[in-house]
Amino acid sequence: MTKRWIFSLLLVCLWVPAVANAQPKRDTPRGELLYSTHCIACHNAKIHWRNKKIAKDWTGLKAQVRRWQGIQGLVWSDNDVAEVARYLNARYYHYPEHVQ
Repeated sequence: MTKRWIFSLLLVCLWVPAVANAQPKRDTPRGELLYSTHCIACHNAKIHWRNKKIAKDWTGLKAQVRRWQGIQGLVWSDNDVAEVARYLNARYYHYPEHVQ
């Protein structure tokens, strides 16, 4: 075997696993970014799993997101409220989502 052949084989052996393990970068959804930036300081997973949760359905969840962003003075758009509600719903609640 020549040194060139061994070197080529070594490069292929090192390159193939690196390519196979490469994952495309996942863009973080806007709702998750807003929640993690503005809400997570006070709200951990326990708040969403407690027995006395206020949000009982999709409409109630959106209402609570709207309420709390207002209390915090965040002035989110309707789209921002919906995105945060979608993130929370996908992560914790799993309510049927009603398009309005």
